Amino acid sequence: MRNEKLIKALGNCINHCNYCADACLDEDDVKMMVDCIRIDRVCAEACSSLSQILATSYKDVQGLVEYCKKVCEKCADECEKHEAQHCKDCAKACRECVEACNAFAA
Repeated sequence: MRNEKLIKALGNCINHCNYCADACLDEDDVKMMVDCIRIDRVCAEACSSLSQILATSYKDVQGLVEYCKKVCEKCADECEKHEAQHCKDCAKACRECVEACNAFAA
């Protein structure tokens, strides 16, 4: 299935974004983590929507793939600003998702 690799990357990204957002709430300076939490939530939602649509036989997904890629890039950029391991792990998952989106679009 052509979608399988992307669906797997999306699932990994969703899990890391949700975990990161939750872990950010436990940081000492939560105010410093607001942008990270916000983009984590948006990224998880975008990836979830794309994953759900890819699980159908609907073909017109390119716009959503591009949007998801853009959000994942922004999320990775934000997470890379922070030292917390959950942020580093999230950034890595987002970068892998961007690569999977690129491979899908090729």
